[in-house]
This record gives sequence, C-alpha cells and structure tokens, in this order.
Amino acid sequence: MRLTIRETLFAFTRTPVLSLLAIVTIGFALFVLGLFGLVAVNLREALTSIEERVEIVAYLTRGTPIEVVTVAMGDIRAFPEVATVRHVSSDEALEQARTQLTEFQGVFEDLEMNPLPASLEIRLKPGSRGADAVAEVADRMRGFRFVEDVRFGRDWIEKLDDLRNIAGLVGLAIGAGFMAAATIIIGTTIRMAVLARAREIQIMRLVGATDRFVRRPFLLDGAIKGTLGGMFAVALNYVAFLMVSDTLFQARFFSFGQWIGIVLFGLVVGFGASALSVGRHLSAV
Repeated sequence: MRLTIRETLFAFTRTPVLSLLAIVTIGFALFVLGLFGLVAVNLREALTSIEERVEIVAYLTRGTPIEVVTVAMGDIRAFPEVATVRHVSSDEALEQARTQLTEFQGVFEDLEMNPLPASLEIRLKPGSRGADAVAEVADRMRGFRFVEDVRFGRDWIEKLDDLRNIAGLVGLAIGAGFMAAATIIIGTTIRMAVLARAREIQIMRLVGATDRFVRRPFLLDGAIKGTLGGMFAVALNYVAFLMVSDTLFQARFFSFGQWIGIVLFGLVVGFGASALSVGRHLSAV
C-alpha cells in the first residue's frame, strides 16, 4: 500500500498539468450537477413553504358551547394527520377581517352585530398535506354536528400536488442526464491519464508487475482526483450560491450531508472511471 501511495503521488508531481486538468474537469462536471441540485433543493424548500399554508377551516354553528368545542378539539388533535388545532372565536374572526381587509373598514364599522362565525383552523403534518389526505380530514370534520361548513381550497391543493409531481419527474430526468454527462466526462479525463502513462505500464509489466499491482495506483489516483474535483465543485457551487443570494433572491445552500454527498460522488465516479479505463486499456498497452 505504501508503494501504491508513493506511485500515485509521484504521478501527480510528474504530470502536474494533466492532474490539475483532470481535477478541474471533474470539478466543473460536478459543478453543473451541483447547480441543478441547488435548484432542486430551493424548489423543494419553496414547495414545503407553500405546503405549510395548507389548512382546513371548519365553521361552527352559532351558539355552540365552548365546552363542546374544547372536547372536540382534543378528538381532532388525535387524528394522525393533524398537527395543530386552533379555535378562532367570532370576535377574533372579525378583528382579523378588519386587520386584513382594510378596504372594507367602513363596512365593518357600520355593523350592528358580528356576522362572522367561530371556526377551527386545522394544520396538517408533513406528508399529510396532499389533496386526498386533506379531503379525508375535511370529511371527518363534517361528521361533527356543530360544524356548519368546511373549507380547504381543494383546487389550489390539487394544483400544488400536480406541481410537486411535475417537479419530481423533471428533476429526476434532468438529474439523471447531468449525472450521466458528468460520469462520461470524468471517465474520459481519467482515460486520458491512463493513456498518458501507457509507457510506464509497459515497463511495469516487463519487470513482472501483475495487473492487480498496476491497477492500484490508477484506482487511488482516480479516487483522489474525484474527491478533489468534488471539493472544487462544492466551492464553485458556494460561490454561485453567494452571488444568487446577494443579487437575486435569498437562496438555501446544501446541507452538510448533501455537499459531503457530492464529494463522495466524485470519489466513487473517479474510482469507477479509473477501474473501467484501466481494465479496458491495460491489455492494449
């Protein structure tokens, strides 16, 4: 292993330009893949933010005792899909309307009695905010005798589901395409490094080196270049993230696990491309 490491480091110092070119090429290939990843992360963040606004509003029959409502709220909180339940009295509803609908201030001031009913605002847990889950909870709410009407914006929740599905399919297709392109570019770069050391491989085999021994430095070389390329790609992605956040809109960067995944992907692809290139070209030299 010590000899393998020494041979790998020697190859770096002997052909620094080619090694640097391979690392930069790998870095830019993963940088493009990382850019798409940033778009996917921020799109998912935006969809999650929109999903958090999904709620069911159950309007209560006038005169419903607060004790009955309190008991019902405990039952509703026990629903597996429900995150929170909030009781909004008719007075609170009127105050919210006055605050949010300023264009109708004159109408609200002339009221002799409060026309707005009390209600229950129900927020759902992540994973239970799709159209089917929301509709199911709404149907259960209609089963309470004191619930007069239930609203949850079925149309826009269904559109949100469609957007989520489309984004997932498009993301999978584009991500697979970028990943394939990155793999091809990295494989070509490593293959060039193998061919550049063809004479060295011939000499090693002439002095009795086995194919397994010959492969080791190239595999380690590919893994190191892939790792350094992945780190370079993360650095480029961070610069792009800062530029977007400073000039266009506030974006979100990769989590620690996500950018470590990019580096590990570079390592795996560099190692795999080296193994494939060496195996394919070893017999030709």
